[in-house]
Amino acid sequence: MPHSHGISRRGLLRTTAAAALALPYYVPRSAFGANDRVITGHIGVKNQGTSNLGKVFMEHVGAVCDVDKVVLGKAVEKCEKAGRKVDTYGDYRKLLERKDIDAVVITTPDHWHARMTIDACQAGKDVYCEKPLTLTVREGRKMVEAARANNRIVQTGSQQRSDDKFRQACELVRNGKLGKIREVLVGLSGPNYPKDQVPDSDPPSELDYDFWLGPAPLRPYNKNRVHYNFRFYWDYSGGQMTNFGAHHLDIAHWGLGMDDSGPLEVGGTATFHPEKVHEVTETCRMTLKYPGDVTVIIGQKESDIPGGVTFVGSEATLFVDRKKITCTIPEIVSTPLDSGAVRLYESKSHHQNFLDCIASREKPVADVEIGHRSATACHLANIAARLGRTIRWDAKGETITGDDEAAAMLDRPHRSPWTV
Repeated sequence: MPHSHGISRRGLLRTTAAAALALPYYVPRSAFGANDRVITGHIGVKNQGTSNLGKVFMEHVGAVCDVDKVVLGKAVEKCEKAGRKVDTYGDYRKLLERKDIDAVVITTPDHWHARMTIDACQAGKDVYCEKPLTLTVREGRKMVEAARANNRIVQTGSQQRSDDKFRQACELVRNGKLGKIREVLVGLSGPNYPKDQVPDSDPPSELDYDFWLGPAPLRPYNKNRVHYNFRFYWDYSGGQMTNFGAHHLDIAHWGLGMDDSGPLEVGGTATFHPEKVHEVTETCRMTLKYPGDVTVIIGQKESDIPGGVTFVGSEATLFVDRKKITCTIPEIVSTPLDSGAVRLYESKSHHQNFLDCIASREKPVADVEIGHRSATACHLANIAARLGRTIRWDAKGETITGDDEAAAMLDRPHRSPWTV
């Protein structure tokens, strides 16, 4: 389906309705009829961005954007093989100018998430933004504010919330089936960083490296710092703590009912690469103390903490990952909850849930506030690991108390003109 750069029927209806009613420009999608399909623009189309193109969104994609021309070309080929004709962009701001694009899917390195999400919200687009939602805590609050101020749907790509096993695990916890929860164990792998080191060099001709850096500090190009490997440097990400930690801490929060809160204090130990080949944690054992006398322990390459989420209760222990859900009392998992039990938000498809919420204007299963709070726990663990000391967190005020050095790490400078 080709899409012109001019205003579409959808855009004209929105503009006309807004002018006539003197209200914000949004018009309920039901006004357009059943055949008026949501059109998505995809910003960042490598790795997980390619995966996002291959699922539900392929039926909706109208434009793709990437700063790497080779990556962009492969995404176009993928779309064409699926029978979709798309427009291409190297600058996401040009994509946001499209009046016929309803929503954007952001799958860039983490350091771009905040600026792109805020720009998209201000442009009237709904947003699906990959996890971790943010690079810093302060960015997350700005993203929530932008979504609310502009009445935008923002889904965090924490797709474990749309998995039956994780929802069942959290419902069992919420209904007291494990007894009083004492601990939650979160297991992480080590950094899968390339072993072969290479010197800095000129960037390849197909990559707009300055645009790739965007808000991040200016530094020489090195092929081991871009694309997938960005996640192992503080300028762009937070290692496995914010990679899989964002997934598993999200489930810990869901089970504990902490989606709008956070830990009271965070501390522990961590190790780093002795030659600083990469910057993020190699191993760690971080302890997060939550209200209700609950402790969350994050173990990276710790033999006693399996990869996934383990809820330890006074009556039973339950483990869940993407393959299975098991319990020390098997009947707890196999016995259905009764009709009066606490039930959690049910989503069968993370992408489809986002599209459904664009139509209904209801909050998605991994709303921006949820994504922000889950990422915050990851960032706090990284701050404590980097400083080597315990920090105390005021979840309501969203500040670290009694430690100015740690509090300063809740945000980072953004390179001009990409301030947030």
